[in-house]
Amino acid sequence: MSQTLPQPVVNADSLPYWNAAREHKLLIRQCKDCGALHFMPRHLCPECWSNRLGWVQSKGTGTVYSFSIIRRAPLPAFAATTPYVTALIELDEGPRMVANILGDDALSVGIGDRVSVVFEERGDGAVVPQFERTGG
Repeated sequence: MSQTLPQPVVNADSLPYWNAAREHKLLIRQCKDCGALHFMPRHLCPECWSNRLGWVQSKGTGTVYSFSIIRRAPLPAFAATTPYVTALIELDEGPRMVANILGDDALSVGIGDRVSVVFEERGDGAVVPQFERTGG
């Protein structure tokens, strides 16, 4: 996409996630009580409600569970990037996350496509995990 796009909004629960993204690492949360892996960063496990959570590094690979091709910019900052793909990615570890599909073949995306994480620079040090199709 581009460095003119909005930067992520960081809070106390997501700060380690965004710091890892700057290092080109994709982190997900894991409950220390029940072992559940989950995404989005939050302070309670969505399975057992424990607050004993840790961070684990994802392999950064998965499949497209669902997607939408955005043809009309939601904000003026996105106008130059349309059309673009927003997808629900099922990580190989299990959790699902929303991200964009980047790359020259992004608009050819299909459900079940294999993807791997890439890191989009947003300027001022902000980095956003996104995905590219891997074809395999």
